[in-house]
Amino acid sequence: MTAKEKSLVIVESPAKSKTIKKILGDGFQIEASYGHIRNLPTKDPATENLGFDVNNNFEPKFEIIPGKQQVVKKLNDLAKKVDRVYLASDPDREGEAIAWHVREILKVPDEKIYRIVFNEITPKAVKNSVENPRSIDMDMVKAQQTRQILDKLVGYKLSPVLWKEMGNRKLSAGRVQSVALRMICEREDEIEKFIPQEYWSIHANLDKDGKIFESELSKIKGKSVEKTIKNQEEAQKIVDYLTDPSTQYEVSKVTKKTTKRKPTAPFITSTMQRAASSKLGFGVSKTMQVAQRLYEGVEIDGTPVGLITYMRTDSVRISDDAQALAHDFIIDNYGENYYPKEANIYAKGKQNVQDAHEAIRPAYPDRTPDSIKKYLDNDQYKLYKLIWEKFMSSQMAPAQIANKTIEIESGDYTLKAGTSKILFDGFLTLYNDDEDDNSKESDAKIPDLEQGDKVACRKVEPKQHFTQPPPRYNEASLVKALEEYGIGRPSTYATIITVIQTRKYVEKKNKVLFPTLLGRTVSKQLVSEFSDIMDYKFTAGMEAKLDEIADKKVIWLKVLQDFYTPFMNEVNAVMQTAQRVTVATKINCPNCGKPMVLRTSKKGSQFLGCSGYPECKTAMSLNELENNTEETQEEKPQEVCEEKCEKCGSDMVFKIGPYGKYLECTSPDCANRKPYRRSTGVSCPKCGNGIIVERKSKRGTVFYGCDKYPDCNFVLWNEPTGEKCPNCGELLVKKQLKNGEVICCSNIKCGYKKEE
Repeated sequence: MTAKEKSLVIVESPAKSKTIKKILGDGFQIEASYGHIRNLPTKDPATENLGFDVNNNFEPKFEIIPGKQQVVKKLNDLAKKVDRVYLASDPDREGEAIAWHVREILKVPDEKIYRIVFNEITPKAVKNSVENPRSIDMDMVKAQQTRQILDKLVGYKLSPVLWKEMGNRKLSAGRVQSVALRMICEREDEIEKFIPQEYWSIHANLDKDGKIFESELSKIKGKSVEKTIKNQEEAQKIVDYLTDPSTQYEVSKVTKKTTKRKPTAPFITSTMQRAASSKLGFGVSKTMQVAQRLYEGVEIDGTPVGLITYMRTDSVRISDDAQALAHDFIIDNYGENYYPKEANIYAKGKQNVQDAHEAIRPAYPDRTPDSIKKYLDNDQYKLYKLIWEKFMSSQMAPAQIANKTIEIESGDYTLKAGTSKILFDGFLTLYNDDEDDNSKESDAKIPDLEQGDKVACRKVEPKQHFTQPPPRYNEASLVKALEEYGIGRPSTYATIITVIQTRKYVEKKNKVLFPTLLGRTVSKQLVSEFSDIMDYKFTAGMEAKLDEIADKKVIWLKVLQDFYTPFMNEVNAVMQTAQRVTVATKINCPNCGKPMVLRTSKKGSQFLGCSGYPECKTAMSLNELENNTEETQEEKPQEVCEEKCEKCGSDMVFKIGPYGKYLECTSPDCANRKPYRRSTGVSCPKCGNGIIVERKSKRGTVFYGCDKYPDCNFVLWNEPTGEKCPNCGELLVKKQLKNGEVICCSNIKCGYKKEE
């Protein structure tokens, strides 16, 4: 390329533009395609509403995405004015497909168009890609199109089955999302079927020359006792023996061993998502959004800088340059003993790893998190620090840990005590994979003991335990399970988890994923009727075939043909016999006693309706399910409130309706109902007769107002405390700020804040 030539670089995101422009200079204009330019049409009668013709070798009919016409026009206008066009979308299958679509819409000769890829937005990587362009990899494009066609086939053909069976056109099925839903539902089934088993452990405080240390019963007659002591009676027999004054205790074995704990590989997408969840509390989608910003570039001293390598990867490989920079940084900042004798090389974890680019690492290893903290927002700093520390620790020397185990014999019983002490922290000085690390210095808690030493027993304590069911999935553990099964790929994990929550199949409570009644019903139907599609191995096998298409090992058309015929035969057979499914609950109708069932409104929202409809039109909010896990509403005592009916003076009770909690008069001759409003107990300062209660606006915003409305229109936007401001006499209110709750005056002009 000569100095006078002009070039156009087309990226996916405008966020990359500034970073790349700064690197390439004035001879290059950077423009964004804003993601995909073309896609399969949503409706096309000529291709069975799928956007591709199954009778013509699955020939796709792509169309420009609505709203992208102006982007296409602009890119074409610019492309005609330059000598070269570089397609610089992301270095993965999706990015390769975007590059191909852009090439297809550009009305310039193909010889002007070049494909460039880089794993990090650094001067060396970007300039090297421009100097060494390549053609578009059509095998990667075909792999992406095959995935697109498969996903549309499954979604468009299975979803109508659900519509017919459940009468709700808002429902959907998906090749991967439905399998993820199955995982969550099956875990919930395991939890419900789980029967806790009682077991006991025995703990003893032993004494050696006045030094007390803790031990636990580990063996009886040489056999492990883990979870074998079934009840208190068995435990008490052991306690009686161990606490008998005549019982002797002797150290039978002392084992001392120094072990090396090696660092683990730098992050791939899934391990980054899991670490960000456990250490930072980030959801999967948030992690990817923050990582995207770090990859595309952050302004540092007025210059946009890409801070990490590409964040969608399942490769643990790192470049020689990055390894050399890490080597120099570790030796300069930690010392030579913190760098291993030979550089740490990490191998692929599985056969279908996409190894085209590196693990996730800092683009500039010498840029420490603290050195650039002032340029990052809080989330960016936290994630960058996590990535930087993980990468740098992966290149460091192993930690050396001294472990000591002591066994004490007492008749048929063996008690065990153990400690570990870090002799050399190595990589642990930067990063520890374990949340609950046991490698902490605690050696001083156990006295020096040798085989044959006698010890005395000071206390024996039996502890009751119950076996626990498997834990529910959170976002991080679901990603781990999907990865272990080979389901989905780095670019899909966040989308999968988002979709099953958006569809109301799964709810996240306290960071844990719970299947809804709707989700469990959908999953049950799909598993029973489409066992192949919902099978873990089948789904993982299809992912492997997509990889093989990209690797030129299989032909994309054959993969689709082999899938289509048996799949459609199964769909057609199910559609012919599909019957309406009633999703019954354990709640009985409070009016007629019949079971309440899940229903869908015309707008697609879910609620509980009486199965006796239309004779009985009782409806309830889905929130009622949470309050009726074991007992029916009929069996559950009515919750009487302190308030009396203003019309007849009878007691009022709480009820649940489609719009939440409300009050109803208990008198059969009075039909008085009114919305429930939580009382603050604070008298209204305006009218003096009412009480300030919690209310909601039409948009759902919570505010506080007098319960005598509309006679009194007094309102506050924050909950009153009942106290008055010492400065102006207005009510003090509780206000939530980013750094916590403050008590301040409701009069903004006053500005009073109560000191802690």
